Amino acid sequence: MSSHQQERRRDVRQAIFADEIGLEYGVYGDFRLRSACQPIYEVRDDRLVPVAVEALVQPQILGESASAQDFHDHIPARDRLFVEGLSRALHIRNYPFVGLEGVDLFFNFNPLINDHLGRALVEIRDLVRHLSDYGLDPSKLVCEITEQASADDETLLAIVREMRRNGLRIAVDDFGAGHSTDLRVHLLEPDIVKIDGGWFAELCRHAAAEKLFRPLLCLLHDQGAKVLVEGIERPEQLRVALDAGADLLQGYLLARPVLTGTLLPETPLSIDGLIRPPAKIIPLFG
Repeated sequence: MSSHQQERRRDVRQAIFADEIGLEYGVYGDFRLRSACQPIYEVRDDRLVPVAVEALVQPQILGESASAQDFHDHIPARDRLFVEGLSRALHIRNYPFVGLEGVDLFFNFNPLINDHLGRALVEIRDLVRHLSDYGLDPSKLVCEITEQASADDETLLAIVREMRRNGLRIAVDDFGAGHSTDLRVHLLEPDIVKIDGGWFAELCRHAAAEKLFRPLLCLLHDQGAKVLVEGIERPEQLRVALDAGADLLQGYLLARPVLTGTLLPETPLSIDGLIRPPAKIIPLFG
């Protein structure tokens, strides 16, 4: 292992601290980085059941929440790999505090900054070696390959193969946006394809959205992938996703992201109640 790899891994550990109840957070410059999570639901008959969470980073500065996008946009290129490794470590260490027993954990993997094969392979093996310390089986981890371009598709494919060899599952994130296209699905043969929320919202503006969406999901299913539709914010979007045969669903209509350690509802959601919410009752007398 190179001295650069040893230094980076030591720095990640040194940047992690625990609060009074044991929740761990990271320190990067003036920021505190906390784990957050958003539930992901599976369709079971007429209900949606929480089966996974997507791990997110909530940056804070001077005790106030900061925009995650602004935070990531201002990370210098030299620090991006470190911050992604720090974020991943926080999510795994805080998994016992998710509050939904036995759920899968989705985490992001940016192929543009994780482009050094030897370093990536060492980190994957190190990650898997310590999972049991936090109550995680490798099969519970889903690595989301984000939509950024890869510097080298062969390197990305080798990294994905190593993840699979170690028991992790693979998702292609943001399908329909950027580089998350049919070509990436064919290259990586993912277990899950996540439909980009912005692309899906635009699709739902069409009167024939179901007819347009259903063939795509059939094609992805035929390739052996489950389909997760993210960014669901309106009842009609949920209806289109369900009618087309989506397997998994995520979005503000179902549940918003919360800091890890916040109590998450385990009760399944009624599909009928989400698509047809109760009508508002107007009182006869003021």
